[in-house]
This record gives sequence, structure tokens and C-alpha cells, in this order.
Amino acid sequence: MPPLTSSEIAGWVGGFVWPLFRIAAMLSVAPVIGARSLPRRVRAALALVLTAVTVPLLPPGPQVEPMSPAGILIGVQQVLIGLYIGFALRLAFAALETGGQMISTQMGLGYASLIDPQNGASTPLLAQFYGLLGMLIFLGLDGHLLLIETVVESFHLLPVSTDGLALQRWRELADAGAMIFAGAVKFALPAMASLLVVNLAFGVMTRAAPQLNIFAVGLPVTLLLGLAILLYSLPALAPEFRRLIDAAFLLVHRALAAGG
Repeated sequence: MPPLTSSEIAGWVGGFVWPLFRIAAMLSVAPVIGARSLPRRVRAALALVLTAVTVPLLPPGPQVEPMSPAGILIGVQQVLIGLYIGFALRLAFAALETGGQMISTQMGLGYASLIDPQNGASTPLLAQFYGLLGMLIFLGLDGHLLLIETVVESFHLLPVSTDGLALQRWRELADAGAMIFAGAVKFALPAMASLLVVNLAFGVMTRAAPQLNIFAVGLPVTLLLGLAILLYSLPALAPEFRRLIDAAFLLVHRALAAGG
């Protein structure tokens, strides 16, 4: 068997390994797939399968020596592009979970926390509930298929090369972080405004009847009213969350189209 030449190795790396870097980096931070509860071996296997399916659809990679400075730069650029795509979608989920945390605090459920398998940290119950709803909405909208389509399209809009995303694109991603707080306020505003009125009513009751044990009466009533408010506000959650997902995909497409 003849030994492999450097040009053949470079062609193999350019045709498979560098696309693998971009896809694996995207999967490591993408919603649902990038959850810590999903074993790393599963993500690695999924990245290999997606790369093997995607490579025939991609333009030919550059013939660059893998261990040269240019080859290392290409690998770093592919990882950064994949992280950009996955992290942009994580912003929408972070907005939803932050809104759940705000509602939990207002309802008095801030102390009721469990380990979140998605993030590997202690998270209020409502934040986990909103996160699970976001996952179901994302899968119901075929968001995972759109994510795969986006990463495949990224190889045509921004081919594998030493050129990556410009600094301005990363600034736009940092500015898009504002959607976390703006979206969280939109998700939590109906419940927070309603519970504020309830707390004001309890304040008036305390002034009128100081002997009333407001802690024994107020917490159960606040919880029941909060759950009722959540029940009636859930139908408005899906359209707003879909708007955030659309905004995240639009951010990614603009960045890829603008390129360097």
C-alpha cells in the first residue's frame, strides 16, 4: 500500500475534518442537542453522522497542510463559526428560562429549585418548566431541522477557509444578548403585573387588620393565583418564543451572508 502524500492528507482534512469541527462546535452549544444531560459520546456520534451526510453536499475544501499555521487558523475559524450558530439560538432559550426565574421569584417559588439537567446547575422549578416547554416548541416547529439546514447552508455562504466571521459580527451577537432581558420581561410581565396587584392588596389588608397572619395566608393565595395566571398566559408563550427563534435564525443568516 503506497504511503499517503501530504496533498492527499490535506484533501482528506479539508473535506471531512474541518467541516466536522464546525458541526461539532455547533452541536456542543445548540439548544436541546447541547444539553449536559446528553452524553458526549452521543453528541460526538451525531456530529460524525451529520458530517458524513453533509460532506457530499459541500464545496471542495482548501488544499492546505493541516498542521501549518494556515491549517490551524482554518480549524479555529470553523470552531468559532459553529459556536456562533449554536450560541445565537441559545439566546432565545435563555430569555425563556430567565422569564421563568422572574415569575418564580414573584410567586415565592424562588427557593424551590432543582438541578437542571440542561445546564447542570440549580434552577427554579418554573424556569425548568419553561425550558422544557421551549424544547417542545422548538422541536414542534422543526427547529432542529432548520438548525441542520442552517449549518449546511453556512458552508456555501461562508466556505471553509482562513476567513471567518468579522469582529462586527461578534459585536452584533453581543448586542443580541439584549433579547434575553427583553424577551424575559415579555414572558414574565403578565404574571408579574398581576402578582404585584395581589401583593398590594395584601399590603392594604395588613394595614387594615394587623392581626392577620399575612405570611400564612398570603403565600398559598399567591401561589394559587400565580398558577392560574400562568395557565391563562401559556397560549401567548408559543408565538412570542417563535418570534425569538426567528430572530436568532435571522441573526445567524445575516452574519453568514455578510461573512468576513
